[in-house]
Amino acid sequence: MEETEVAVKLEAHEHEIGSLNHRIEELERQGKSFQELVISINRMAINIENMLKELNRQEERLDLLERVPVETGKMIKSAVVTTLVGGAVGAVVTAVLALM
Repeated sequence: MEETEVAVKLEAHEHEIGSLNHRIEELERQGKSFQELVISINRMAINIENMLKELNRQEERLDLLERVPVETGKMIKSAVVTTLVGGAVGAVVTAVLALM
């Protein structure tokens, strides 16, 4: 092999090595970007999980708040019925005693 052929091949190898180095650097940048993306997705998953827990707690509180008017309504109906029945029984007893 002549000296010029060696020089040409050496130049070609240097160019190829430079190209490979560039490709490796690009892959390293992409790897870092991918790692950052994975970390971001992990954080997002944790945030979504926390929001889901909070949503469940709010749902429980909302259920409690929705039951209050229902229970109050039941108590009011019971009081009204008791008052009406008591008044009717009182009226009947008063009428019976007045007839005696």
